[in-house]
Amino acid sequence: MDIKSAEFVMSNSDVAKCPKALLPEYAFIGRSNVGKSSLINMLTNKKSLAKTSGKPGKTQLINHFLINKNWHLVDLPGYGYARVSKSSKKTFQKFITQYFGLREQLVSAFVLVDIRHEPQTIDLEFMQWLGENGVPFSIIFTKADKLKPKAIDNHIEAYKTIMLETWEDMPNYFITSATNDIGKDAVLNYIDGLNGNMKIH
Repeated sequence: MDIKSAEFVMSNSDVAKCPKALLPEYAFIGRSNVGKSSLINMLTNKKSLAKTSGKPGKTQLINHFLINKNWHLVDLPGYGYARVSKSSKKTFQKFITQYFGLREQLVSAFVLVDIRHEPQTIDLEFMQWLGENGVPFSIIFTKADKLKPKAIDNHIEAYKTIMLETWEDMPNYFITSATNDIGKDAVLNYIDGLNGNMKIH
């Protein structure tokens, strides 16, 4: 899929105010500092579409972007941010939960995981929650340029070992790097394939 246009539509914290258009929607979510904004900018060929920041937890709203005039990319707040108040965290978690529970346009979520680290409980628990609530998702392993291929394989094997204790199959996954475009075509072609199967117009 070629990205010909990518434009910001709206930000809000109320799922009821999300765009009414029945366009396929793909939500990107992960722990703070996982490289989500950089990945979104890489996928869309726009260096500043999503705001990047050295401070974790910068995304605190549901952000909708219209891609190629026919689908929405949704940038969701990170989970597990260390530097926001408990009340703020509770508010974010509430509308993230509502988004996944109520948003009928959602085709799939993409859970971003930093490939450099061992499997983190918070990521595993979040993916478990998505599975239990029937939310389709794929894993996007980020920052692959930081590791050698052997280390990447080892870290993915570690995830497989843990996840196959509770999952019948390892969820669909992609290996990416926003620095050198690793995985860009794979993710976009996957979305394109899902869009081709959609009945939403």
